[in-house]
Amino acid sequence: MPMHLRREIDLLKKKVLHLAAVVEENVFRAVRSIEERDVKLAKKVMEVDAEIDRMEVEVEEDCLKILALNQPVAIDLRFIIAMLKLDNDLERIGDLAVNIAERASYLALNPPTTVEFDYHEMMKKTEVMLRNSLDSLINMNIELAREVCAADDEVDEIERQIVLQAQEAIKKHPDQADRLLHHMFVARHLERIADHATNIAEDVIYMVRGEIVRHAVTDYFEQRDPAAQ
Repeated sequence: MPMHLRREIDLLKKKVLHLAAVVEENVFRAVRSIEERDVKLAKKVMEVDAEIDRMEVEVEEDCLKILALNQPVAIDLRFIIAMLKLDNDLERIGDLAVNIAERASYLALNPPTTVEFDYHEMMKKTEVMLRNSLDSLINMNIELAREVCAADDEVDEIERQIVLQAQEAIKKHPDQADRLLHHMFVARHLERIADHATNIAEDVIYMVRGEIVRHAVTDYFEQRDPAAQ
């Protein structure tokens, strides 16, 4: 690989990892703003999102520039394509953190609902999935990426239970419907973050092995899991 291409790819990776770190921290802020009913923290999430958007555009421009000027092939081409997809996933995660913060602000400024919602397990699982997906990216760790993909079903099930709880609560307490809907959408935003973390893990598998595993993740893991043989 030409030295100038290696430098450009190394710089691109650093920018993506920096973007990932900022996004991850903003998700943690959003989660805390819900748990602590903290309006100031929620506002901080919204402020940081402008920086995330700026970095996302810069990374995309760098990827397109490398593709146009260097015409990379094989593993380098896969890397650039994966970076473009990762860039988009990270930006969307940033947007979902803002959505959670907006819900947190609304809920903090209104009386608590009669029905309490326990997001703790879902939040922790989503945070772990996001952290592990980014760690798998940093270390090109296939096994860690596989763990992220396998955990997605657990978050989906928790989200389903919270949505059902919210729907039942709306029937019993229609006067609280607006606040209950905000709670329901917090769960949906967390579930979407987990989905994007899964996308990142799938992109890591693509970068390392050149295999596209989305739409067939279950079969992919069953074929490679010794316990399933």
